[in-house]
Amino acid sequence: MTDNSLERGMALLDARIAERCYGTEVELQRGDTITPEPITWLWPGWLAAGKLHILAGAPGTGKTTIALAFAATATQGGRWPDGAQAAPGNVVIWSGEDDPTDTIVPRLIAMGADRKRIFFVSGVTGNVARRPFDPATDAEELHAAILRAGGASLLIVDPITSAVTGDSHKNAEVRRGLQPLADLAASTGCALLGISHFSKGTAGREPTERVTGSLAFGAFARIVMVTAKRSAEEGGDRVLCRSKSNIGTDSGGFAYDLQQVALDRYTGVEASRVLWGDAIEGTAREILATAEAAPEKEGGAISEATRFLTDMLSDGSKRQSDVLEFAEAEGIAERTIRRAKKSLGVVSKKSAYAGGWIWELPPPNMAKMAKNAEDGQQKKVAILGNLGHLGANGNGDTRPIKGIEIVEGVI
Repeated sequence: MTDNSLERGMALLDARIAERCYGTEVELQRGDTITPEPITWLWPGWLAAGKLHILAGAPGTGKTTIALAFAATATQGGRWPDGAQAAPGNVVIWSGEDDPTDTIVPRLIAMGADRKRIFFVSGVTGNVARRPFDPATDAEELHAAILRAGGASLLIVDPITSAVTGDSHKNAEVRRGLQPLADLAASTGCALLGISHFSKGTAGREPTERVTGSLAFGAFARIVMVTAKRSAEEGGDRVLCRSKSNIGTDSGGFAYDLQQVALDRYTGVEASRVLWGDAIEGTAREILATAEAAPEKEGGAISEATRFLTDMLSDGSKRQSDVLEFAEAEGIAERTIRRAKKSLGVVSKKSAYAGGWIWELPPPNMAKMAKNAEDGQQKKVAILGNLGHLGANGNGDTRPIKGIEIVEGVI
């Protein structure tokens, strides 16, 4: 958090106190008095200082654990999943669902967080008796607390729906509820990460529209991240991807998995942590469609889709939109054609001329060579953060995790 952010935060707080005493008036600022500034990134392309972010997904995909993985990286100045270096900063956490003692802190320890930089919102005190913190009404008090702590680079609110006092399915009430927290993030310069869920029965829809409650949650956020669990046939791990970004690239993601580990220094305490895998290309809708695809029966549809895709790409690359359109005309479901695409090792890349994505068959024997290479070595996966002090038990033990080779510097 910069000195300018602290000054703006204090000025805003003073203004609100004065407003209560002396009344209000609307101020107008002329455009030529505003100096353009670049976006300050906590994690380039994923977490922006002073902006609201939403992280949503189906149950069991580890959304809270991912948020805590972000916190661990931010506090220790570790590395993000793409290898980018984080600047050390404070993290403030409010959770209305998990207990810090037996859930949140053990996970932070397992992922190597610097707990001196972690602050939990535990309650509100004042002229009345101590009471629980309410994100819907206590944004100003939280603002002041963050400033007293010396600022923060990341604020986690779990769940973000708690910030809405009214009907979370009404756009106006959601925007009204989120505005104080958004103002807090802007004035303190912290990245605000709100955790949410997918609505039931929304598989196949645009991922941002699947965030539970009003569409205003996704619309109000500058970046929306979504998670999904892949089927056993797709590897059985999970995926994190961007479904929306108003301030940068809105595609791509990372594979990840969750590992349960015992904390040696705390007898009987176990916690989950994130293991990051490879980068994934494509839109969130494409990535989730593949991850959530129902298993196909042997032969039949998948074989037909494989033959169709081989024939269509045999004479050269094709636009993805054309492939999907012709497949639909042939009665082949999109999830089926994508399974065939993966089976054949079809290459997907961004077109520099026509725009959009193009598909093409891999060079002869390329798929076979790649599979042989993969079978001949262990998959290399890196643990989030500074690998120098993270091991199988989260306390400096660098013994390999079963089935995973820990390679320093590989993300």
